[in-house]
Amino acid sequence: MSVDPRAVAEHRDGIRRGDRRLLAKTITLLESRRADRAALGQAVLEALVPDTGRAFRVGISGTPGVGKSSFIEALGLHLIGQGQRVSVLAVDPSSPRTGGSILGDKTRMERLAQDERAFIRPSPSGGSLGGVAHRTRETLLLCEAAGFDVVLVETVGIGQSEAAVASMVDFFAVLLQPGAGDELQGMKKGVLELADALVVHKADGELLPAARRARLEYQHALDLLRPSSAHWRPPVLLASARSGDGISEVWDTIRAHRRALEASGELDARRREQARAWLWSLIGEGLEGAFRSHPGVAQEVPRLEAEVTARKTTAAAAARMLLAMFSSPPRS
Repeated sequence: MSVDPRAVAEHRDGIRRGDRRLLAKTITLLESRRADRAALGQAVLEALVPDTGRAFRVGISGTPGVGKSSFIEALGLHLIGQGQRVSVLAVDPSSPRTGGSILGDKTRMERLAQDERAFIRPSPSGGSLGGVAHRTRETLLLCEAAGFDVVLVETVGIGQSEAAVASMVDFFAVLLQPGAGDELQGMKKGVLELADALVVHKADGELLPAARRARLEYQHALDLLRPSSAHWRPPVLLASARSGDGISEVWDTIRAHRRALEASGELDARRREQARAWLWSLIGEGLEGAFRSHPGVAQEVPRLEAEVTARKTTAAAAARMLLAMFSSPPRS
């Protein structure tokens, strides 16, 4: 689909200047379901690829209620105080019934949202895998092209969100509640293996002793696992968004991690893997779209779905029939 080169140039140049309005507008284009608007967004992104890759890409996850938004705001304000420009890609869970989302991150991060050096983009997950918004990777690149030094990606912390966000960031932090106990027992081993750092949040006041105990328990759990990197051993940190304690240590850890990975060449390897994962994600998305829009498949899906749910056939048999229909050459 052809796009207007003047529109591409306008958006490209505006984003390079750090124009927040055009940045937000281009993100909206990428998220659009209209083919012409999405094509313009993709053309702008392609024009900006040479301007990407310089930011710290940080993923932050954790179970609901752990205080991700307050932690991200405290970290963002700390970074701004050090002269950094910060963008936050905050993914809101979409309703499985209506598709709507709360989109309340600007309200929950009110102080950060008011600063011109910060850009907060709440995006609905749209039911996508792991609560990561459909175009999070593309939005991350646009923010880098706009000159933001740090891009923080917050996930809803459910399902496979940890693996999804870990595939697009350089540093992955998991926030934890002060009381280890049941949470440690229920935590998936895979989450611990993905984390570049664990952060026991809300480590203040009456919860501080519990947070310190939790830190020891989580550190013991990490010591039983083989680190994902030969050049980095994930620490367990204490932090409190309310008091500000530990926030600077978290940022120091992120910087130390980047130095270690740059020195070993692992950062470049991670970035290459991110690009590869993005490629195959888009291929899978395109194949699924083509599959669902195939006339024969679209016609047979309702019947086969009904047979599967009525236990008249197996899901495997129905899938084989649909895939054979999709791959067979069209009739002349």
